[in-house]
Amino acid sequence: MFGQFMNIDQPLTLLGGISAHEFMQTYWQRKPLLIRGAIPNFKHSLSIDNIRELVTREEVESRLITHDGEDWEMETGPFDELPPASQPNWTVLAQSVDLHDDNTAALMRQFRFIGDARLDDAMISIASDGGGVGPHFDSYDVFLLQAHGKRHWRISQQKDLSLLPDLSLKVLRHFQAEEEYVLEPGDMLYLPPHVAHDGIAIGDCMTISIGFRSPTQATLIRGLMDAVSDQLAAASGEGFGLYADPPIAMPETMQNRYTDSDAIASSTPAALPENLIQKSLEALHAVRFDESLASRFLGVWLTELPSNSWFDIAEEPIDLHDTDLPAGRLVLDRCSRMMYRGDELYINGEVASCPASPALKQLADQREIQIPGNVFAELDEDEREMLNAWLDDGWLQFLEG
Repeated sequence: MFGQFMNIDQPLTLLGGISAHEFMQTYWQRKPLLIRGAIPNFKHSLSIDNIRELVTREEVESRLITHDGEDWEMETGPFDELPPASQPNWTVLAQSVDLHDDNTAALMRQFRFIGDARLDDAMISIASDGGGVGPHFDSYDVFLLQAHGKRHWRISQQKDLSLLPDLSLKVLRHFQAEEEYVLEPGDMLYLPPHVAHDGIAIGDCMTISIGFRSPTQATLIRGLMDAVSDQLAAASGEGFGLYADPPIAMPETMQNRYTDSDAIASSTPAALPENLIQKSLEALHAVRFDESLASRFLGVWLTELPSNSWFDIAEEPIDLHDTDLPAGRLVLDRCSRMMYRGDELYINGEVASCPASPALKQLADQREIQIPGNVFAELDEDEREMLNAWLDDGWLQFLEG
């Protein structure tokens, strides 16, 4: 189990026999880790042909990368047709496959010991012999799980991260491999940010990349400013924004109007008054950039749905107020994102209408609730009404049995 129910000190085959706690203390954002047999006898439910079909869809973000030894080219999907497997030196990448396939979503969530706020998506690449994206580096952590065939990885912790100019993709100008591995199905390689790497397919190949969010400081600052702006707009009655509902208490001085009883007559009427400038800066200092504001921004932003999310809505959803419900499970849809902090609960870019009770926190951590069960029995009428709405929207699914 995950969340507060996960034993982070238990050795995991997924991490080569070390615990999640040891991995985070020793390797996370520090150094690479090669894991042989991370998932023994691994065979993903999606085949290479399934990925070829997936990248024909409008809702799937995809890229095709080809090279001839010197030149690199990249096209964006969807693709009516891909090169044949017999043609070497090409790879196609399908982004966020976890949004489109339950098994890929379940695979990605084996890495939740790192936390949902950082866990981003599962990308799947397929390639012909020699295919790859060139030597490069990522600005985020990544687990590279081999799913089919073999891939030859070369990695380096070099300091020179300069790129070749005038390319549509980022390829390192000077790559000097320090270590080399050949990964087979079930093997996995963890790489921290800025570790240079180059993966080349050996024959037909499929690799699953589990990636993590890594926002810049500029992104975080802009988000906080957006949250402040929305809260101030709501407080002034000028409308509501993404981060405004429900309102966060603002200082009463926010309603005070500008005064300048000590102003003197001006002979330069077009000049900005220095007093107005200073009063504007003083007003900014009154804004509370505190944990409540940061939580509102992050909770809404991190659970916001990607544009290509799609929910399957049950034809006859159950009513959780019924007393004779069949046995089963309430399960968050693979696309649903749910987090909490304190009493505030966030789901799919919204603040939930009910506070984060222990039962709802367990739903967020475990992504499911058993029916019947103690946790389900703890839900009050308002919580059941909210979950009914989520069932109607497809955010929550009922699986009988």
